[in-house]
Amino acid sequence: MLAGAAITSTGGGLINGDVGAYPITGAAIGLTDAQVNGIIYSVDAAGPAGSVINPALLLAAKGDLTIAFNAAAGRVPVPAGSFLNPGAGNIGGMNLIPGLYKFDATAFITGSDLTLTGGPDDVWIFQIGSDLQVGTYVKIILAGGASPRNIFWQVGTSAVIDTYAVFKGTIMADQSVVMKTGSTIDGRALAFSAGVTYNGVGASLPIGASLPIPEMPVFSKITKSGTSINMTLRTTPYYLLTLENSSDLITWSFLTSSTPTSNTFSYTHVLSPTSEGKHFYRAFLTPFN
Repeated sequence: MLAGAAITSTGGGLINGDVGAYPITGAAIGLTDAQVNGIIYSVDAAGPAGSVINPALLLAAKGDLTIAFNAAAGRVPVPAGSFLNPGAGNIGGMNLIPGLYKFDATAFITGSDLTLTGGPDDVWIFQIGSDLQVGTYVKIILAGGASPRNIFWQVGTSAVIDTYAVFKGTIMADQSVVMKTGSTIDGRALAFSAGVTYNGVGASLPIGASLPIPEMPVFSKITKSGTSINMTLRTTPYYLLTLENSSDLITWSFLTSSTPTSNTFSYTHVLSPTSEGKHFYRAFLTPFN
């Protein structure tokens, strides 16, 4: 999720992926660290607690968005026939094969679900002259192995995903992206000049997209209760986390491994009743394949 202005949310669900805003101050990012299973990037220290200050990365991301937006908008040959203004502008209820589609003005997905049928390597690009409007309870259905990572919506102004709609693909909007209550997106919400409103119940990077950049896992809390050691770690989601312990910092023993889908992981190490002395713990990540 990337915005040029404020990112706002009134109780939206989890976001499985990274979030950032540029050039606006981090104070305009209205999300919490617990709401994002990834990294919140900010241009300054005013970002949410736990966010990472990296204006250079955000500037590069905005540059990449510009390149991708222009590449999609300039893709040729210019659509014609059934690929130009399909459904007279409303593709709700249609079943579209892979290809390049163009809408001179607004693109609607209303009244009924949209089906995209193709293989896992097929690509859909939608060139939209003005705005994208997705209706209430409307779903984008993928058939034949079609993948959200290969679906791109280049939007000339803004995109609105209405209440309880299910959206697939990457939105590249020149202005804003709005996700209303109960909506979900399997893809990306990228708004160049204005903001992203996220009141949906879920947002996830599509399968096969880049994983978050891993950071060293950190023990954020360790407590002892009787013979139990309770620990909580901050980690990067979607990477294999391995936890080990030692009594002498020389010989290490495997405790557990897991691939968390959030940025926190909890574990309880139950000691034997006769176990005494010091206990040391370490954790490391392995890319998940």
